[in-house]
Amino acid sequence: MSTSVEAALVERRAAALDLLAALEREHAAVVSASEDSNADDEHDPEGATIAFERAQLDSSIADLRAQVDQLDAALERVAAGTYGICEVCGLPIPPERLAVRPAARTHVACAG
Repeated sequence: MSTSVEAALVERRAAALDLLAALEREHAAVVSASEDSNADDEHDPEGATIAFERAQLDSSIADLRAQVDQLDAALERVAAGTYGICEVCGLPIPPERLAVRPAARTHVACAG
């Protein structure tokens, strides 16, 4: 597989890790701010907003961690020479799909 594919995957992974680090810092700040307050989420008018923000950050962080894991797996497939091959049927994954979802493990027909 082309080194440009590997470089693109590494670049996407680095960008995801940068965003993940930023979101984790933001999450820590939200948690710290709520710990410094005597109010509880239930009775504080801002509590629901803070809880919602924490939940959104938790979800975004989980999504980014999954994305990094998928990119790591794609890099392993590049190293093994199996990148771009559908894991279900063994046929090549169309370049258009890989352009949109570079960590794709299957082509569209086998994805469902």
